Amino acid sequence: MPIATKYLFIVSMDVDADKEALFNEVYDTEHVPYISKVPGVRAATRVKGGSFTMQLGGEQIKKQHDGPVYTAIYEIDDPGVLLSPEWAEAGEKGRWPGEVRPFTRNRRHWVCKVI
Repeated sequence: MPIATKYLFIVSMDVDADKEALFNEVYDTEHVPYISKVPGVRAATRVKGGSFTMQLGGEQIKKQHDGPVYTAIYEIDDPGVLLSPEWAEAGEKGRWPGEVRPFTRNRRHWVCKVI
């Protein structure tokens, strides 16, 4: 994916197994669309981690995914977007705060500058 901004806001988390279908539905149909309308948010991509096998130094190595399973990558103009009233409002809309967020854990947030 070509990155069109200078910053990425990355959010990773796990979700209780019995809430996984609801988590994915709400994230895709509500949460990402609300966040995507915030001024300064240019794109959003969701990924799901998993185990894999790779080549390194001529040897096949099996790797287990050892971090949170779900990750959302938001392309943002600058970190100040995360302090905007629009960001704060979008994060509290819909079913996310009451029906989904309480069932997430191992949450990680970070900002990366694209170089």
